Amino acid sequence: MASVAAMRTPLSVVIGAGGTGGHIYPGLALADALRRAVPDAVISFVGTERGLETRLIPQAGYRLHTVDMIPFDRSLGARRYLLPAALLRSGAQCRTILKEQGAQVAVGMGGYPSAPVIVGARLAGLPSLIHESNAVPGRANRFAARLTPHLALAFDRSRPHLAGGERAETVGMPLVGPLAGLDRTGLRPAARRALGVPDGARLLLVNGGSLGAARLTEAAVGLAARYRTRTDLRLLIKTGPAALEETRALLAANGGAAVAEAVPYLDRMDLAYAAADLVVCRAGSATVAELATIGMPAVLVPYPHAPGDHQTHNARVLSDAGAAVLLPDGETTAERLDALVTPLLTDPDRLAAMGAAADPGTHAHAADLLAAKTLALARRHRHLTTPLDVNPPLKESA
Repeated sequence: MASVAAMRTPLSVVIGAGGTGGHIYPGLALADALRRAVPDAVISFVGTERGLETRLIPQAGYRLHTVDMIPFDRSLGARRYLLPAALLRSGAQCRTILKEQGAQVAVGMGGYPSAPVIVGARLAGLPSLIHESNAVPGRANRFAARLTPHLALAFDRSRPHLAGGERAETVGMPLVGPLAGLDRTGLRPAARRALGVPDGARLLLVNGGSLGAARLTEAAVGLAARYRTRTDLRLLIKTGPAALEETRALLAANGGAAVAEAVPYLDRMDLAYAAADLVVCRAGSATVAELATIGMPAVLVPYPHAPGDHQTHNARVLSDAGAAVLLPDGETTAERLDALVTPLLTDPDRLAAMGAAADPGTHAHAADLLAAKTLALARRHRHLTTPLDVNPPLKESA
């Protein structure tokens, strides 16, 4: 007779995540948590050919299935009548993927590529779960919430905006890699050495996100010119690859290169956060969760064209607590930044108070909490027989 272990149905989960890093990175954090819990789990992703998922998910070692899906946003204009047919088509594609993968559960992490996964699960008769990462949900998750009773939230503020939100569980935002357990104070000396920050200097990190932010970069270049003769202040400007050479040329021309360094990206955000005294950045949900978790004081400049102005609502999670200052995009100039950040950088007590004001919530453990919910649904569907431990030591994902 075959052993129970040999007969056990392998855990198989399909995760819908794509478009932007704000949906993809939490999905990868969930996948890693599932792998820690069940090392032989079969985990794959669904996305489209247009988003960052085509690079980020294979780089992380996970299989990506692509489907034909169009955005839920207003960019469709008069073509919005195409959405129902596109959703049905991509939902049918996802049903096939779920069956081929032998999936027991589907998870949608938000963004338009994840909605078809929930539709596909409904068509296949599989349980599904959605995770909403923003304080105000996007259209895809507002739609998907009507198709599943299983809802998880990064921020409690999104509850009233979802159908069935009263039954949702706030688990926090799943964070990838070392940021979930970052000790800024402990890492700070090594981080400042690694980034070449002089002793006694305060470091302002200007982070435009994975693709950069023109408004933030332009203001930072002007601020660097104002700081060019100072020895107590430094800037690290993340520009994104496209704006790097132009930014470096502008810094060289205005003298800002004496105090500022422009980089296309930051492989080690833990080092950047640990070395910095203050950060100026957008207010994506993952960024807000990172800042809250590590107690990083910030000036948040919400992206003004985000659907539902959700970045402003994300920012208020921190600004309302006194952990950040909210600065509208239209007011983000070198002059305004100078008036705002210079007094903060020269007031360590104020920075410390801002860092302490953030509520770290459950973001550091959110990936494991979301994995536990996913595993519970899988058990219920296929009656998995092997005990599943959701908190073993971290294991490298393959």
